[in-house]
Amino acid sequence: MSLRFARTALSVLCTLMPVAATAADLIPVEDFARHAQISTPRLSPDGKYVAVRMDTDDGDNHALVVYQISDMSKPVSMLRMPKYELPAQIVWVSPTRLIIEKGKQLGSIDKPVSTGEIIATDLDGKHQDYLFGFENQSGSRSATRGSDRGWGSIDGLPERANGHFYMGAQTWGVENHSALYDVNAQKNTRQLIGDIDLGGMTFMTGADGLAHFAYGRDENYNFVVFHRENNGWAKLGTQNTGASFGPISFTPDHQRIYASFSSDGGPSRLIEQDETGGNRRELAKDAFGSIGMLQWTALPNQPFAASTLTGVPKPLYIDPNLPAAKLHMALSMKFPGSFVDFINYSEDGSQLLFSVNSDRDPGAYFLIDTQTFKVRKLFEAAPWIDPAKMSERRPLRFKASDGMELEAILTFPKGASEANLPMVLLPHGGPHDVQDTWFYEDDAQFLANRGYLVLQVNYRGSGGRGANFKEAGYLKWGTRIQQDLIDGVKWAIAERYADPSRICVYGGSFGGYSAMMTVIRAPGMFKCAVGYAGIYDLDMMYNKGDIAYSKRGRGYLRTVIGKDDADLAANSPAKQADKIDVPVLLVHGEDDQRAPFAQAKAMRAALEAAHKPYQWLSKPGEGHGFYTEKNNIEFYNTLQAFLDKYIGPKASVAAN
Repeated sequence: MSLRFARTALSVLCTLMPVAATAADLIPVEDFARHAQISTPRLSPDGKYVAVRMDTDDGDNHALVVYQISDMSKPVSMLRMPKYELPAQIVWVSPTRLIIEKGKQLGSIDKPVSTGEIIATDLDGKHQDYLFGFENQSGSRSATRGSDRGWGSIDGLPERANGHFYMGAQTWGVENHSALYDVNAQKNTRQLIGDIDLGGMTFMTGADGLAHFAYGRDENYNFVVFHRENNGWAKLGTQNTGASFGPISFTPDHQRIYASFSSDGGPSRLIEQDETGGNRRELAKDAFGSIGMLQWTALPNQPFAASTLTGVPKPLYIDPNLPAAKLHMALSMKFPGSFVDFINYSEDGSQLLFSVNSDRDPGAYFLIDTQTFKVRKLFEAAPWIDPAKMSERRPLRFKASDGMELEAILTFPKGASEANLPMVLLPHGGPHDVQDTWFYEDDAQFLANRGYLVLQVNYRGSGGRGANFKEAGYLKWGTRIQQDLIDGVKWAIAERYADPSRICVYGGSFGGYSAMMTVIRAPGMFKCAVGYAGIYDLDMMYNKGDIAYSKRGRGYLRTVIGKDDADLAANSPAKQADKIDVPVLLVHGEDDQRAPFAQAKAMRAALEAAHKPYQWLSKPGEGHGFYTEKNNIEFYNTLQAFLDKYIGPKASVAAN
């Protein structure tokens, strides 16, 4: 009997059984609404301390916390951040001193946004100093740097900790200039080691302490790479960069570099080459997905493994005979079904901090003694999540209507049949260079726990498959991208995974846009749609929201959505509301800067003008996605009730 026929026969029985989880199987909504308590841990150079970002239960307050490995019962110090601010990046510059790049959480959908502020502190919380940022009255050098304001970033570290770090800087009021400094974090002094007359550049340094590469996107959103030559900068042409090129670091002998490279715009590969581009050698590649998630040895650092950014991540060992590679293999066997990620080592290589996570586990952090191989668990990211109760996330591939092979990720309700399930299409945000992955995700697990099959599609424009795939989504927001999502639904129906009469769509940010556009493009396919922090009027993006604030942001908009008024209107849900044929739930934070509240109000007004049914939930003080636990709980409960009404068990009974 074929698998497809078996599922078809079984689906007849499934219609007689409830699909939703029983009350005993339901995991409290609070468990999905909570934020991970521990993240971004970093081991000190001497291996004696670990610094972490810690979040409070309400998610509003964050801190840098330092623990002594020998006594994890209480922290050595806790540096509390102002409300909504957090340590976005943490690095040790010596065994006793840390640097923090501050960030701000603007909502639950986006990653934290850097504030451009760099601060330093000793591990005991003393000798705090403001090194760079927008505050000109703070820090030990404020008296001599009254006008020294800008946006800073941690761009690298010397090979061995010496109290210094490399800081990228964009000076306020000077848009077309980027600088790199060698900063003494103890004395708060700095020396210029590279600059270029182009804003938004990131630098890569060499063993000589100078910037060797500068790279990033110019004002027109074109990716550019420069190499230092004769005390100046030379822009690299395609003969050096191919279709995409990203320098990573120098090799241990400092004679060559590691880089991400694609000659033709396909999936990027990990390569090793001369600094000037010659003698290129491939270290890891894949025909479908780009290479990433590099695993590094202790000093002198070199990558020993990498993984594809699609599918279930499996390490590709560059040199399986290296001790670090053998250790990684052994740990992967110790944690079957999980991904082992080496975070950082002590400088002598005797201590290694690593994480373990999977599609069902948000992750845990461990320390291993590389001499005795004793493993010690330090933290769990979300200890209230029981992986045994979570659902499988299964990456699969299908062909779109024009023959392009795409990746889909299905999250199956635990314990349910894999046939004839009510399904939620969950398009990701972005859309460009963002992707859905195999790893744990709250939304997918919450919906699966409530009895829904969840379909996620890495449509054209997504990350993880190279420049050509990403750029194939440019100027196609309302057309080809939506067709890829619709083709994914058709595939799930054809494979008998989904019940065609019980399908809804829910997405956040660009996913909220897609929730409305898929309904418009495929009338009759969906029973309901949920837009969360969505974009609904494309033309409005040029006038409202933080993307349009900068020249680079406006260049991005011209590149990805264009400027033709007719096209913008034809691909804006708020201009096409009369074509929406299903009930709609709109959810939005009233302080959203990425997708301003005006976007949701425009969609609501359009639905009202077209006499279309909708439900509304908005919250003051919330940004791009609800962040407080209380509001997240209300949102999840509202979402569940809305879906249950139209494709849940009671809706199925009513339809029959």
